[in-house]
Amino acid sequence: MYQYHKWLRSFHAVARTGSFTQAALFLSLGQPTVSEQVTALERKFAVELFHRRGRNTVLTDAGQQLYAITQGIFGQEDEALQLLQSFHQKKKGLVRIGAVSPPIAMSLTYELMRRHPEIEVGTSFTTEAETLERLYNFDIDVAILALTDVDRRLHTQLYQTHPIVAVVRSDHPWVTQQSVDLREVEGQAVVLREQGSRTRQLVENACQAKGIALNCVMQLNSREAIVHSIAQGIGIGFVSAVEYAELPGTRAIRFAGDPLHIDYFLCCLAVRRNRALIADLFNTRPGADPPRSEATQATDPATKPD
Repeated sequence: MYQYHKWLRSFHAVARTGSFTQAALFLSLGQPTVSEQVTALERKFAVELFHRRGRNTVLTDAGQQLYAITQGIFGQEDEALQLLQSFHQKKKGLVRIGAVSPPIAMSLTYELMRRHPEIEVGTSFTTEAETLERLYNFDIDVAILALTDVDRRLHTQLYQTHPIVAVVRSDHPWVTQQSVDLREVEGQAVVLREQGSRTRQLVENACQAKGIALNCVMQLNSREAIVHSIAQGIGIGFVSAVEYAELPGTRAIRFAGDPLHIDYFLCCLAVRRNRALIADLFNTRPGADPPRSEATQATDPATKPD
């Protein structure tokens, strides 16, 4: 079995990094060794795990099925090492949060640090696809995402909901109004996020349902870039209200009746749902009081017997 473990480890590294060269660096092994171990695995079980096309390495269907299993095997191995490292550092735990939205992630980070001041918290920001990949690889423990599709490998729970607002330049006619009707978007020059953005999908779906034609003059891959383009007068844009960071020369305008909302979900791998710290995040609403120790309860007048 030990021999198979080494072979599987090399397979997992190649699948994770996308190349034999990067896998060798990841494992601190020679590339020929990694190649030999993967080949030995394929020969032993008469299966092709990778399509090798020059420098490109692509998983076959069989390879994808095996990778789904090795993510759990080696992900839990990495988790065990992180636990041991936390003991060495005299920490009682480590929680790694991944997210696409800094304001939402900071809310969860603060909540976790308030409830568990003894643990270490790491927070990082990437795209939804990259954050999901890191979750599947056990590189992070929980994620906050505006999910478009729910994978059966995930345990998810609605975390927060926020309206989507328009962002306009400060000399735009809308700044004199309390709110605007969504239909007023028609005819405006619009700056949108890239294809695949959840905010963009929600805006496009709502406008399509009302027969509103969007005049997209530019698409950008970050909300910060969109707000800067609006400040330059290129057009109007859309962001979640919680993510709007006011830039001089711009204003956020709400739509009448708040017809657009975006949901943020707290996510973890289903197999890790019952890990103590992860379970605590899912079982506690934001802002709830942290659990009290027995000593605290003993001195609290509200807990004393009559």
